[in-house]
Amino acid sequence: MPYDEEKPSKTGASPPCPDDDLPRRSGRVHITARQRGADVTALGTFALHLPHVLASLAVVFLASYAVDALTGLPWWIPFGCWVLSGALAFHRPSERLIARYLFHLRYPTPEEDRRLRSVWREVTARAGVDGTAYQLWVEDSGEINAMAAAGHIVGVTSHSLGTLPTGQLAGVLAHELGHHTNGHAWASLLAFWYALPGRLAWRLLLRLASRIDRLSVGATALVIGVLGAVVVALATATYGLVFLPLATPYLAAAVSRRAELRADGQAATLGFAPQLMAVLAAEHTREQSERTTTAALGGRFEGEGVIARLLDSHPDVHTRLHHLQARLERM
Repeated sequence: MPYDEEKPSKTGASPPCPDDDLPRRSGRVHITARQRGADVTALGTFALHLPHVLASLAVVFLASYAVDALTGLPWWIPFGCWVLSGALAFHRPSERLIARYLFHLRYPTPEEDRRLRSVWREVTARAGVDGTAYQLWVEDSGEINAMAAAGHIVGVTSHSLGTLPTGQLAGVLAHELGHHTNGHAWASLLAFWYALPGRLAWRLLLRLASRIDRLSVGATALVIGVLGAVVVALATATYGLVFLPLATPYLAAAVSRRAELRADGQAATLGFAPQLMAVLAAEHTREQSERTTTAALGGRFEGEGVIARLLDSHPDVHTRLHHLQARLERM
């Protein structure tokens, strides 16, 4: 369904930036019927966290039942409220609270808002997406970065907004739009939220286990025996799937790296591959310069180990540049 592209007013309109290298669309913008979906990486994120979600369901059910026994409040009320609480990720007032207090974002200044909305309008117009459905935020940071979160949050660092040429800023925002349209943003937040009670219960068990040395020898042996029997019973009943959460961080990181490459591909499809490659190359050059400076000052820079690379949620720059270049050649 088409709508007229918003035209800047003659009064109060800011002059174009001297580095404005972004070609603008003119005329009517056609909005696609399918605004967002869930690709294989979004579904994979949910699937990998399913054991944690089931553990959280058990924890919340036990807590709700305890509240029912102590206060008389029906157990299904707190349990149902927790099950339905994930919808707050798409609730606009709740999203504003998430942006301000969880991600420490702020509203853009009028000057930042004019530039940010101008670039965002062009990016969403190329994608056929209603850009007004998203909330634009700024993070006070000296890094080149951006983020997509919840259902409609798009954040960009003040350094990116103030230093990147318009075309490169559009490439960064197109990458974040890809996270939203492919379902990565809401899937990650919901997986984190619904797995949280189970993780908190696990940390509590670890803290209690750390105090086992205060028990007598007999009590310690009893506790270890009971826990061992429980673990063996669970492993037998689930055919070893009970140990899957131990590998979840590595698998989730691998899925996250694939999601980043898919978002890069979305930006390339919209015509922003060269701009995004320029941003990645500049960041890689800056990191290399920092390493050289650290070495020249007598410092020591230690590279990431194998475990750290396996747990990294973003692919390395060379991998991203390789995939973008291949996509560019195919196009």
